[in-house]
Amino acid sequence: MDTGLKNRVAIVAASSQGIGRAVAEALAAEGCCIAMCARQAQALQHAAEQIAKHHRAKVFALPVDVTDPQAVHEFVEQTVSQFGGVDVCVTNAGGPPAKGFLATSLEDWRSAVDANFLSTVYFAREVIPHMQSKRWGRIITITSITTKQPVPDLVLSNAVRAAVVGLVRSLANEFGKAGILVNNVGPGFTATQRLRELAKRRAQAFGQSEKQVVAAWAEATALQRIAEPREVADTVVWLASERASYITGQTILVDGGAYKGL
Repeated sequence: MDTGLKNRVAIVAASSQGIGRAVAEALAAEGCCIAMCARQAQALQHAAEQIAKHHRAKVFALPVDVTDPQAVHEFVEQTVSQFGGVDVCVTNAGGPPAKGFLATSLEDWRSAVDANFLSTVYFAREVIPHMQSKRWGRIITITSITTKQPVPDLVLSNAVRAAVVGLVRSLANEFGKAGILVNNVGPGFTATQRLRELAKRRAQAFGQSEKQVVAAWAEATALQRIAEPREVADTVVWLASERASYITGQTILVDGGAYKGL
């Protein structure tokens, strides 16, 4: 299937590991020029080198704190300088800590808003003008199943990620006439470092093994397993492609059937 992504320029945030790295890999495999960012310089550089080598891709990597609007601005400007524009922007950030409401401090709330909501605002502000000039663009946010079905002890994610969905719908409505499609991908339980951390916390809280916790999450899905990051990445590639040219303002869950609503 021709995705129409060859030689497109794709920004992927938080792409040194996990879902972000899988997305960068998948877009590189489609022939995109990749701009990667993450906070940890060493892990980011290693991931960038591996992707460039395996896919013979053009890769630009820069350590960036996505909660810093000036850093996001400079990253996007350097991407444009390197590759001549921005066609696809995948926003992503590490999930907020697992806590119940009364255990969550005001600082926790501020940090979650900065990392998981305002970072998307910062990227959108920077990339939309470049996409408008081409009358073509894809903004894809990576959030969570929590946008549709709240998860116990993830009150920060349940609340803040829902705001991202409101932003996605608003941007889709405002900029669709400029050929910019804006969608959200909501992973369910996915084999990442964050899932391992959540499993450890849940195991300690309920006197179970981490293996038992993960098994219970798998059993909650229709497919009876957790996802691999590449399965989320494949959905992002499809939304970025020409094959999804009439889809905007949507949340696509990649959850193996864990969501129980209609």
